[in-house]
Amino acid sequence: MKRTALFLALLTLALLPGCTPPGGGSDAKPVIYLYPEAETDITVTLDYAGDLTCVYPAMEGNSWTVTASPDGTLTDAAGQTYNYLYWEGVSDTAYDFSQGFCVPGTDTAAFLEDALAGLGLNRREANEFIVYWLPRMEANPYNLIAFQTTAYTDHARLTVAPAPDTVLRVFMAWKPLERPVELPPQALDAPERTGFTVVEWGGTEVS
Repeated sequence: MKRTALFLALLTLALLPGCTPPGGGSDAKPVIYLYPEAETDITVTLDYAGDLTCVYPAMEGNSWTVTASPDGTLTDAAGQTYNYLYWEGVSDTAYDFSQGFCVPGTDTAAFLEDALAGLGLNRREANEFIVYWLPRMEANPYNLIAFQTTAYTDHARLTVAPAPDTVLRVFMAWKPLERPVELPPQALDAPERTGFTVVEWGGTEVS
């Protein structure tokens, strides 16, 4: 039985040439990993309610078509290989901070290690997420962090063909704070990764 789950939160890694650093209000570096059970031609379509500011590799219209291997290696029609599909954009989405976490800046790395594991990212994916976001967060006195669900997925819709068995979308909205705040903690969980699995992570700093 096909199992699809939508979860969200963050991103990481060095910025790609020609792409500007994300600012407040931008959906920064969502990256999409594809893990089929056998080498498969896959089309990923992004329906984004905003303005795309950077994509890599280039899209045809609003889609990528690649050949994906079980280890996650993606190959385009020209034979170029990639670790993931990448995009950034700007929208006026209002993110949900009714639940989440207030984390001292110095504890950010340890918090993300635990949270991303709970959200289903593997070690490689979590490492790339943390490397991207940690330099922006660890020097702040505190960070307010909330992993988004429909507030994100409703304005950044993904369609993958053939259909995956498991989908993990992890997107983190966060704000730097001078003083701590109290809020209900957010429950973090994820489905078992089975069959053809699609993983996405990204994030945004909210001003």
